[in-house]
Amino acid sequence: MSVHSIAEAKTQLSRLIDRAMGGETIMITRHGHPVAEIKPVAKATAPMTKADLDWLRSRRLTRKIPGLDAGVFVSEMRDEDDERLLRH
Repeated sequence: MSVHSIAEAKTQLSRLIDRAMGGETIMITRHGHPVAEIKPVAKATAPMTKADLDWLRSRRLTRKIPGLDAGVFVSEMRDEDDERLLRH
């Protein structure tokens, strides 16, 4: 990671972006303190294909637990987390 002041970054922005595109993370500082980063964007993943969906479908659990609804389950987990935070 290289470190550059805002003034340096303004005058060298194109070059710094090229370096970020090459995989480097660039730290931008103001008065010696980090304030921003220029870093490469994560590569986009390929869209899901029918074969991908078929593969997932073939491995999906098909048994259901009686009385267990995903929405209710998530809500209960969130409520437990809220209660735990309130106790601390």
